[in-house]
Amino acid sequence: MAGQQEMKEEELSFSLRKESAWASPYCLYQFQNFLCPAIHIQAVNNSQKYFEAKENDVVVASFPKSGTIWMKALAFAIVNHQRLSTAETHPLLTSNPHELVPFIEFIYSADIPEQNLRLSKVAEPRVFGTHTPLPSLPKSIVESNCKIIYICRNPFDNFVSAWNYFNKIKPESLPALPMDEAFEMYCKGIIDYGPWWSHMLGYWKESKARPNKVLFLKYDDLKVDTHFYVKKVAEFFGCPFTQDEENNGAVEKIVKLCSFEKMKDLKVNKSGTVGTGAVEKKNFFRKGEKGDWVNYFSPSMIEKLSKIIEEKLSGSGLSFKEYY
Repeated sequence: MAGQQEMKEEELSFSLRKESAWASPYCLYQFQNFLCPAIHIQAVNNSQKYFEAKENDVVVASFPKSGTIWMKALAFAIVNHQRLSTAETHPLLTSNPHELVPFIEFIYSADIPEQNLRLSKVAEPRVFGTHTPLPSLPKSIVESNCKIIYICRNPFDNFVSAWNYFNKIKPESLPALPMDEAFEMYCKGIIDYGPWWSHMLGYWKESKARPNKVLFLKYDDLKVDTHFYVKKVAEFFGCPFTQDEENNGAVEKIVKLCSFEKMKDLKVNKSGTVGTGAVEKKNFFRKGEKGDWVNYFSPSMIEKLSKIIEEKLSGSGLSFKEYY
């Protein structure tokens, strides 16, 4: 398997721009206008070829380290709130959100007919995750009536979260990536599934053009008023809470069930691994705070990233000025 990966990487190097990844032995390749990790290219390709969206599917889209695992948990709980109780038997208490809401990119890493059969048996509505930019999503997702919810984090906190995360999951044989090096790469858009600005803008513009298809949420807003956005997401998914459910505390129960503190403290999220990269589950839970970037950024870093944000997002209507 390793030999096959090396061969693919060597072949790709002749035709695609290559960049170093963050604290990883694998490179990033300019693939379909975004920087895709070498080990993910075939997975993205397969998902484009074989994934067939259903009309009632839900897709949680995000740029890496933008609140993905929290949004996955919330989406799963909201979609299933009429079917599943938030009591002791809820799946989120015994399974990691990444296990309950699999990434579309990695579904077809195994036998394709077998995976199609497995997907046909998944209870509906199905909930999936993706880091793939909107233009590279499987055509069936874009063209169907399935819902896409995009969780976006302000670039300051996104950078800090990514830098901490990639250094945690790096192979022991590799040195930690210094912050100044990571920051320069981030400012150039060099990061898994980057550039981050084009990733955000793709979903942002689609949410404006097709508001019934794509709901764009900011992590910081979700942290400030989770209760409000849980209700908004439920309405977007077409499964709003009834007045009786609200009176009985259904929204509050989901907010508590999916809270960072609750998920981090669960036994299932403290040990074991998840995903094709066998990432330790505990590494998905660091602080879950907004504004933690102030503990890392120097004045010059603030000035540089602020200018890049304003330049890249200029004229789009998307802004993060309230967070820096």
